[in-house]
Amino acid sequence: MAEIVAKAGVKKAKGFLYFVDKQGNVSRAAMSRAGRKKGKVKKELVAKVGVKKQSGYLYFIDGKGNVCRAKMARGRKRTAKKTAKKRR
Repeated sequence: MAEIVAKAGVKKAKGFLYFVDKQGNVSRAAMSRAGRKKGKVKKELVAKVGVKKQSGYLYFIDGKGNVCRAKMARGRKRTAKKTAKKRR
């Protein structure tokens, strides 16, 4: 499950994608819609949080506007059935 890293209290608006940028702050960018010209979209700083990111975690903004993180699923363990078939 996810754990709260920082309480930012960001109010989300429709049509924007909210994310934690490289500096650990909450930013937003306009979502792509039909008819929009291709190219980079300007990102806008929403809240200065300054979260120190650790590798192996996924950082996101939850429904309440807080910065959260969850452990990334890396690699899968083989099930007993698959390993038994390969041994034969």
